[in-house]
Parts: sequence; structure tokens; C-alpha cells
Amino acid sequence: MEQYTLKAEDSLMVYEFLSEGPKGKIPKLVKFSKTNTRDLFNLAFGDKDLKTGNIDDLIISNNGDSEMVLATVVATVYAFTDKHPEAWIYATGSTLARTRLYRMGITKYIVEIRKDFEVLGMRNNAWYPFRKNVEYVAFLVRRKK
Repeated sequence: MEQYTLKAEDSLMVYEFLSEGPKGKIPKLVKFSKTNTRDLFNLAFGDKDLKTGNIDDLIISNNGDSEMVLATVVATVYAFTDKHPEAWIYATGSTLARTRLYRMGITKYIVEIRKDFEVLGMRNNAWYPFRKNVEYVAFLVRRKK
């Protein structure tokens, strides 16, 4: 799948790319952050706030390139887990609608994703193997060994 060119920090914890579409070039950030749990990292994603350099995960760009953006975020997960093969990556949307979009993206590519990753979904405060047509509030992925 086609994706945008990534720029990464040496640590491979922060990635940047440009979304290109009818609304112009929009800088995006993907950031992996350590949590208090060993080998568990949070994935944050959104537009780059040019004033602060931080992620704005509430803005809606609608730049017509969501498939390429998703493919690019997935590429960061591959790069990150190349360097951190034991990592579990936690992701959830900043809103229920975004979490639903992430679920739809995972569902669409679940066959390909499962070749390389274990995928879990959270519902009722418990983790379950990801299944299509099930609503989840968060997701966990880890590279298969």
C-alpha cells in the first residue's frame, strides 16, 4: 500500500510526515511514549501544531488521503517494533468516532496485519483477540516472533 515518506528521530519514538491533498500539505506526527508498564508504549497520532510542535489529536483535516495516512502510521509501527520487538503498542482514538475509524481500518486490513502482529481489542475492561464487527474502546498490538 502506498504511504508517505517518514522522517524519524534517531530514537524511532517520533515520526513526522506530510499529508498531501486538497487542503494542501498538512504536517502529521506519530509518537510512541513509554508507559508505567514494562514494554507497553502508547501511540499518539495527529496533526502537528506548528506553534507548539505537539500533536493535535482533535483536529479533523479531511485532506482526502486517509488510506495513505493510515498506511503511513502502520509503517511507523513496523519501524518501531523493528527496534523494540517486545513492545506492546496501545492505541485509542481521542474521540469515540476516531476509535471507530481505527477499528474500521484494522478490520479492513486484519488479514495482512495478523501476518505480522497480534491484535487485541478492549471491551468491558478486558482484552480480547480482535474480531470484526465488535466495538472496542482501545487496541493493543505486538509484533509476532
